[in-house]
Amino acid sequence: MLFCGLLGWASAAQAQGKLTGVALDSATNEPLSFASVFLANTTLGVTTTEKGEFTFPKVPTGTYDVVASYVGYRLAKQSVTIGREPQQVTLKLASTGNQLGEVVVKPAPNKPEEYETFSRLFIGASTFSDQCRISNPDNVRVLYDDSTKELTARAKEFVQVDNEALGYRLKYYGLEFGYNKADGTISYYGEPVFEEMKPRDEKQRQLWAANRLTAYTGSFMHFLRSVYTNRLTAENFLVQQVRVGPNPRYEAAQTKQRLLKERRANGGATRAERDSVLKWSREAPITAALSTAPMPIDSIRRMSLDGKHTYLSFTGDLQVAYFGEAPDPRYKKAMSPLGASKKPYPAKRQVSRVRLSDGEAEIQANGSPMNPLDVLLGEYWGFEKIGEFMPFDYVPTDAPPAPVNLKESTGAGR
Repeated sequence: MLFCGLLGWASAAQAQGKLTGVALDSATNEPLSFASVFLANTTLGVTTTEKGEFTFPKVPTGTYDVVASYVGYRLAKQSVTIGREPQQVTLKLASTGNQLGEVVVKPAPNKPEEYETFSRLFIGASTFSDQCRISNPDNVRVLYDDSTKELTARAKEFVQVDNEALGYRLKYYGLEFGYNKADGTISYYGEPVFEEMKPRDEKQRQLWAANRLTAYTGSFMHFLRSVYTNRLTAENFLVQQVRVGPNPRYEAAQTKQRLLKERRANGGATRAERDSVLKWSREAPITAALSTAPMPIDSIRRMSLDGKHTYLSFTGDLQVAYFGEAPDPRYKKAMSPLGASKKPYPAKRQVSRVRLSDGEAEIQANGSPMNPLDVLLGEYWGFEKIGEFMPFDYVPTDAPPAPVNLKESTGAGR
């Protein structure tokens, strides 16, 4: 059943359209020959002709950012929706060349420890990430602000990551990376394009295919495709509501600590009271409670009235469990509890947390959010980074793990 569902998505993805365009100098309108043009987050890229023209003959239907890059120019980007009718775009690139007599200041080299922090957080710590390397580190500029405790990174033109685990060469244009040491949050944004690496032999080709399937199954992209097609259960996902709110025990502890402080000032605090305050101080200000029932599709997905748009739509946090694939052995955190159940959950599971920035996020059939900044990921999906990063035009060609009967195996929803 699960394999058929993936084939169904592949058939839908075969609906294609044609995209043509031209890349021009924004000041002179002269064509830019041999510029790089690509559809962000895919393997689709071409080079312009001597007249600055380009053609993508077969693009799966959907909305894409078309990006043009040319040495000495800023990136040009335009959003385009591909349907059955041919589309045409004009990309105008602005020159970054310095004026005559302008002094060019060469940036100071990165501090090794700051660059190492960026590299570790950007690439990740998974088994696949361990097989990734940044091949142009001199193009990256890393800065740390002592006052804000924030580490940022940008790249001249692009950051190139060679992923020997998946067989992709990733060029990440326009990188905007940020890490806040105070609260531990990480964010990065840009316009990546994937290039297929050439395998040494058939054995490596098969290994890359297997690793790509592993990276895809249970991923956020896999989840969004399952939401889009209403196949969450068939594709081994369990979604539950996480209710986050103030902890009344924490408020009570604060009150007791204030009273104890007054008693200690008057010399009246007992040993038992002091010990109890130590216990109260361990209470967290915020608590999270998990609903045991699986969430129905209509409680997390909204369709527009015309049926042309699909939204991930919910309040609070979601806990998403994927069954049938064990987590990466380098993921050391314990999986979150999945709520009460008459029978134990399958041992092979990956548990993640999802939150929406503004209550809704439009999603596409290829498993991509229209605006990546609309979605916040935590736990296992927060652990997966560049090492598991897959292009949105990826279609599984092998059968993923067989479906798990969650009602029989877990008692979920009873």
